[in-house]
Amino acid sequence: MIRLLLRVLGREYAQPMRRTVALMTTTAVVEGLSYALLVPVLRALFGSTPADAWSWLIAFGAAVVVYAVLRYISSLSGFRVGTTLLRGMYHRLGDHLARLSIGWYNARRVGEVSILASRGLLRAMGVAAHLLGPLISAAVTPLTIVGVMLAFNWQLGLAALVAAPIVAAIQVWAGRAMSASDAERHERDEEAAGRVVEYLQAQPVLRAGGRTVERFRLLDDSLREVQRTARRQALSALPGVVGMTLAVQAVFTVLLVLGAYLALGGNVGTAEVLTILVLAARCADPLLSLAEFGAKLRGARSELARLDAVLRTEPLPEPCEPVLPQRHDLEFESVAFRHGDRVVVDNVSLSVPEGQRLAVVGPSGAGKSTLLQLLARFYDVDAGAVRVGGVDVRDVDTEALMSRIAIVFQDVYLFDGTIEENVRLGRPDADEAEVRAAASAARLDEVVERLPGGWATNVGEGGALLSGGERQRVSIARALLKNAPIVLLDEVTAALDPVNEAAVHAGIERLMAGRTVVMVAHRMRTVRRADRVVFLDGGRIVEEGGHDDLLRRRGRYADFWQIATAPVVTEGRSGAPARP
Repeated sequence: MIRLLLRVLGREYAQPMRRTVALMTTTAVVEGLSYALLVPVLRALFGSTPADAWSWLIAFGAAVVVYAVLRYISSLSGFRVGTTLLRGMYHRLGDHLARLSIGWYNARRVGEVSILASRGLLRAMGVAAHLLGPLISAAVTPLTIVGVMLAFNWQLGLAALVAAPIVAAIQVWAGRAMSASDAERHERDEEAAGRVVEYLQAQPVLRAGGRTVERFRLLDDSLREVQRTARRQALSALPGVVGMTLAVQAVFTVLLVLGAYLALGGNVGTAEVLTILVLAARCADPLLSLAEFGAKLRGARSELARLDAVLRTEPLPEPCEPVLPQRHDLEFESVAFRHGDRVVVDNVSLSVPEGQRLAVVGPSGAGKSTLLQLLARFYDVDAGAVRVGGVDVRDVDTEALMSRIAIVFQDVYLFDGTIEENVRLGRPDADEAEVRAAASAARLDEVVERLPGGWATNVGEGGALLSGGERQRVSIARALLKNAPIVLLDEVTAALDPVNEAAVHAGIERLMAGRTVVMVAHRMRTVRRADRVVFLDGGRIVEEGGHDDLLRRRGRYADFWQIATAPVVTEGRSGAPARP
């Protein structure tokens, strides 16, 4: 457990944890040794000169004071280390997640990481603050007391020592019996949490279907499984608790019988037997508490194991000797990329001269957006090479690569903050005039003027308080402020109304001016302004060339263009087709 914790913490935080463990161990040993002073106290009390017990009682009181001070210092150290580790681990986990490949993330992992970063990390790092001290005390103090008993009477001490492997075996057996139910409980809890979110998100559909008073069957089934798993978990914990109690009681009974036998035989005095029984009783409490700590430790260990698995996931490798591109032309050379078992990009070769625009069109699932993600090195290719300025993106430092690329996606995510803060993400050190100029070029100033809070308007989590077109304008302003020489556009106007589409197109034109551009588009008015068009299907380039040239060929692109530009036909009241 401690070894796993130290591995998760890493070198930076492992040393403070080792010092805390050493301090807690010392405290537990001092506690056990302090009970050794009970031997002369009881001898004096049951002997011929009871007054001699005062000096030993004073010594025992002094030992208790030393133990109390050490316990306070070790507990305080545990709390301080726990809070420091929690803050540090949030930073370490965040930095590591930021370096992982985008391909590592999927719906399941995002849910796992969200739970791990909230409840899981608190539970795992709470080990130092809340569990480590009592755990060490429950294990070390009884062993120290057994050492005292061995020094006092080897027969009774040896009988007490026999309890150590028995208790350890019961703990291991109980842990193995509980591990399966713990894993099942975690899985059921995650599933139930997902079903609750799904139920809340499905409210519009349920209400539209007139099912507002009906139960959501999937959620009900999930909650029933949680209940059944909790019951099985409780039942599987009983043998370990009962076994531990019986073992401790059995050892105490053996000591009592053995002590009585030795006392009757004259090998040990009554005071010594009472002392052994007092020490044995003092061992019983921490040993019985091990069963209580077992469930908490297993839960913390499972969170630590999940955290360790995330931290040991290898990020995309950084170049040992990074190269800085001097140009901004783009090139794909025999690029192949697989996502799972599916071939997304298959032997693609193309180039984009510096300052020109390439439009990538094709049906859904053709691999268009993946090309942009490979350019930004969200993934590494399986074969071939992606180059920026003649340099393989794998040989460019990630920060240097991203400083040369501005990306505008169809689905814009804004952070919970003001409009100005979200725009400044493009270049945090920009002055106010530059921010306002970028906003004006993206026609974001029109949005800011009609909002009551102006630039200080909060956009909400994910930009939920703004419309899709308004979020897109913020994204374009952010890209304009970044002023990167390479621009990647991913269907930025696919879901906008005509007014916002016109505004966004105006901003996009300013963003593309004088830059190397790769755009994924369905709207043909965007494609017509490209210097070259690539038609992608099934991860392969089917056609490429100029817009007019591709239309004259009457191939796949011409068919795509005809469908995209055909007028919408609606049906009139009489049933006859009518053009709007």
